Amino acid sequence: MADQKSQVSRPHGTPRLVLRRPSLWSIGALTIGAAVVAPLIAILWMALNPDENIWPHLISTVLPRYLTNTAIIAGGVAVLSAMVGTGAAWLIAMYRFPGSRVFEWLLLFPLAIPAYVGAYALVDFLEYSGPVQSALRGLMGWESARDYWFPEIRSRWAAVVVLAAALNPYVYLLARTAFREQSGGIYEVARALGAGPWARFWRVGLPLARPAIAAAVAIVMMETVADFGVVDFFAVQTLTTGIFTTWLEMGNAGGAAQIALVILGLVLLLVGLEKASRSKSRFYQTARHQRPVETIRLSGPAAWGATMLCAVPFAVGFVLPVSVIGWHALANAEGWRAPGLGTALRHTLTVGGAAAIVTVAGALFLVYAVKLTGARLPRKVMPLSTLGYAAPGAVLGVGLLIPLAAIDNAVADTIWSLTGWDPGLVLTGTAFAVVYAYSVRVFAIAQGAAESALDRVSPSLPMAARSLGRTAGGALRAVYVPLIRGSVGTALLLVFVDSVKELPATLMYSLIWKKLAN
Repeated sequence: MADQKSQVSRPHGTPRLVLRRPSLWSIGALTIGAAVVAPLIAILWMALNPDENIWPHLISTVLPRYLTNTAIIAGGVAVLSAMVGTGAAWLIAMYRFPGSRVFEWLLLFPLAIPAYVGAYALVDFLEYSGPVQSALRGLMGWESARDYWFPEIRSRWAAVVVLAAALNPYVYLLARTAFREQSGGIYEVARALGAGPWARFWRVGLPLARPAIAAAVAIVMMETVADFGVVDFFAVQTLTTGIFTTWLEMGNAGGAAQIALVILGLVLLLVGLEKASRSKSRFYQTARHQRPVETIRLSGPAAWGATMLCAVPFAVGFVLPVSVIGWHALANAEGWRAPGLGTALRHTLTVGGAAAIVTVAGALFLVYAVKLTGARLPRKVMPLSTLGYAAPGAVLGVGLLIPLAAIDNAVADTIWSLTGWDPGLVLTGTAFAVVYAYSVRVFAIAQGAAESALDRVSPSLPMAARSLGRTAGGALRAVYVPLIRGSVGTALLLVFVDSVKELPATLMYSLIWKKLAN
């Protein structure tokens, strides 16, 4: 009986677990939200108070091209990532086939490869002197590029393929978790009613997993809009490349911030659409221990077809970049003895781990506090806290350095006036600023995962815990955490990997300081 009710919609009028008076939960939620939104406010201030207003010039010249390219690439990456990630997640969660247990983890490996590395690998593999065109010329007897036609590599389609190969694991991971957290009873009922594999996917599995898939696709689109390395490498002009061109080449930080506002507006639209798409249908787990989905063993062509479908995204997203980079690394062996490689690895793991813990803990606290208190102001701040994911790293760095530098200078001046000792830059000169930057940058990942996980827990469970004398924190530990443990682990992994891939953005800090100094 518990199995049959393990996936149910919340009845209309179900009461919320709400605190009726202000508490530390609402204060903490506002503090976290303010910390995440502060850099965006700084960017807004710069956009509204530019040294030179070049907005009319941008609108009449390059902005339409930036918008068109951004929309085409973001839409293409979203569709391709959703198809690949959801399809692979369904195969892994529901079927057994040759290599299924291995591909369950191999399909996550592209997350470890920065998208711009994949772009370099694809160009190296497909360019005129690369192995593909060289093999074609040798096989067909062609002498030069004039003898045959080959698609233009540095183009929008190549950017879509590279970004989808790098970002589809977001969809795969969240969709796989959602499929596996569903009750096996609903699929047994569907099979008993004569539903075939496609019907079970389209009419049962996909609708129940839609909130997680929608959140993942929104993350993919925000990541695509914010990308700079891939589109710059492929010479495609987007809003993000326009920010860097306006800021670094034209020296107009205000104009760059104005373009950044367009990006933030697009992301706000994406967040609103994602929220609206799942606001009218919610599904809860009412059974703490439910029967898992029983996987079906495939055989014959279907089994090997599933293996090939899982092998393709792994090959394009991981094998190809690693092979190309590995080949060049082996050809230049002295690079392995470069000084500081071990220190860089240690710093990467430390900063990435700290950013993951801080971000996931803050997002879980914020989402739970909003559900608990029902306060309007924290609820209004929540969508804004996801906008940092679309802000390019360098521009977000400016928004961070402005308030942190003001605090640093105020603290240093106070200490100097009292003791005569200059402590230096405590915040912006340490790992604190880097962890803060990454936390703001990837907060949307943690918040989306936390919100999706908490939404699947029936309100009756924590209400029962409160009626038995549990505090709000006790209900979180005793009820929510055991039910969302898998989603929290997924969020930690996603945030850590994304933070590690963002570490090259720290190189921009010295450039930012030079810009601010001038």
